[in-house]
Amino acid sequence: MNNATINVIVRFGDVAAAVMARKTITKMLFLWLLLNVLLGYVAQTRCYQQMSWENWDANSQNRENELDKPSTQPHIIFILVDDQGFRDVGYHGSEIKTPTLDRLAAEGVKLENYYVQPLCSPSRSQLMTGRYQIHTGLQHSIIRATQPNCLPLENVTLPQKLKAAGYDTHMVGKWHLGFYKRGCMPTQRGFDTFFGSLLGSGDYYSHYKCDGAGMCGYDLHEGEEAAWEQDLGLYSTLMFTQKAVSILENHDPRRPLFLYMAYQAVHSPLQVPERYLERYKSIPNIYRRKYAAMVSCLDEAVHNLTLALKRYGYYDNTVLVYSSDNGGQPLVGGSNWPLRGSKATYWEGGIRAVGFVHSPLLVKKRTKCRALIHITDWFPTLVTLGEGTLDEDMNLDGYDVWEAISEGRRCPRQDILHNIDPMYVKAKNGSWKAGYGLWNTAIRAALRVGHWKLLTGNPGYSDWVPPQTFSNQMLTKRWHNERVNWDRGKSVWLFNITADPYERTDLSQRYPLIVKKMLMRLAQYNRTAVPVRYPAKDLRSNPQYNGGVWGPWYKEEKREGEREGEHRNRETGRSRQRYTDRKREELEGGKREIYQRVREHSC
Repeated sequence: MNNATINVIVRFGDVAAAVMARKTITKMLFLWLLLNVLLGYVAQTRCYQQMSWENWDANSQNRENELDKPSTQPHIIFILVDDQGFRDVGYHGSEIKTPTLDRLAAEGVKLENYYVQPLCSPSRSQLMTGRYQIHTGLQHSIIRATQPNCLPLENVTLPQKLKAAGYDTHMVGKWHLGFYKRGCMPTQRGFDTFFGSLLGSGDYYSHYKCDGAGMCGYDLHEGEEAAWEQDLGLYSTLMFTQKAVSILENHDPRRPLFLYMAYQAVHSPLQVPERYLERYKSIPNIYRRKYAAMVSCLDEAVHNLTLALKRYGYYDNTVLVYSSDNGGQPLVGGSNWPLRGSKATYWEGGIRAVGFVHSPLLVKKRTKCRALIHITDWFPTLVTLGEGTLDEDMNLDGYDVWEAISEGRRCPRQDILHNIDPMYVKAKNGSWKAGYGLWNTAIRAALRVGHWKLLTGNPGYSDWVPPQTFSNQMLTKRWHNERVNWDRGKSVWLFNITADPYERTDLSQRYPLIVKKMLMRLAQYNRTAVPVRYPAKDLRSNPQYNGGVWGPWYKEEKREGEREGEHRNRETGRSRQRYTDRKREELEGGKREIYQRVREHSC
């Protein structure tokens, strides 16, 4: 092999070796890159997992913090008292001592142009629905215990709206919006819980109510059942306050709360623990003395309720509304002086109410609100305040008046339809002629537009009853000269309420054009009215058919299987009645023993 050949072979070997070396290096580089990619992926995954756990911990902590935060929705406490007269509060010049109400009103906003309805059920129905009586069919009188009637089920209620907005809703006290069937009960109308009475009045200690001979029954309920076990014979003002305080104690203040506190007081019968009577020995009239004592007990109850709001962490985020449901009844000690008339009338004494708002959330505190405000306004005001929704098809008659109350801004309300009652006793001298062919003035109606108030028909008892009337003499023998001599031909009245809040000067003859305009407005309202709901008495309502308890009695049309069980149900009813009688005897025996002690308790 010559040298040239050897050189070629060597060069060829070098090339092969170089190629092998290049392949080896490429493989090593690929493996190195692959290893780096794998290491990077692992590191990234570990980092991602660490970040995910950290984010999860952070999110979890944020959720916990959110749960710990109080709701931006305010707690709403609505206190509705029964039959408190316009004058029967300290800050209206009464001799009755009400330091709690005076302080709460002074620190909040006093409503000095505030109107309700002249009777219990009408005011409550308008509070619950934000609608006038003519739009619910409850234009006439009240819902009576024996009537198959209640607040119409098609009406959405205030607690239902607040519940939809996230509120827990509780009611304590007097319902008086019907109960003839289960769907009418408070717990079916938006309240999570209910403790109280279904009727308009009853004994403050035994909680029994008679609605005529042989129509007596027990009227204290927990939810939809008789509250036998919870009944210790306590005075209702004390008992209801204790229940409300218990609700506050057991509720989480971070959740929005609506508490509707509808006291039975100070409606008749005039009953009160003895210790409160001691304060009013100087009042000679026994009715006024007992009534004054009941108001003082109520004032103390509100004091205890407000203390509980502070104790359990609600107060700083609470709006408290206080209102009477109608004017006072002088025949049982109430006073509306210097206003004219009384409960059950459309004079100012029957419909102008004690009312105030107390809340740390008010923008302008320690003020008086003279804007025109009506009880229907609470529905839209409180729903909006509670961040709820108001549907356009609700056809509300109320307005959102929170800015008028809290900030003193212009009030959107300019008029109030006090009512149109076509069933009330017609005024004998009323006629279409007296109403200029626009309105039959025999019909009982009342309307407020701006400064003006118009009344037609028979507005009701129209006397002014000054404080000196409450002497040892009965009202029928009073000596004051404030009695009104009715004009036989009278069926229309017009007053400038701003200039003449006591309704002493009738201006209907002086301003006939204003009368005509307001009669036209009445006629317009009347065209929107629904038929009156005021059914006849139903004998099945008798508590003796319901275990001695006032409660739902109306049954829907029976199915075939239900008819077969009627006999068994009657036997069950008799057994329940025997149980009720035995339980009543036990309760009455126990109550007699504790009554004396109970009467010394505070409210």
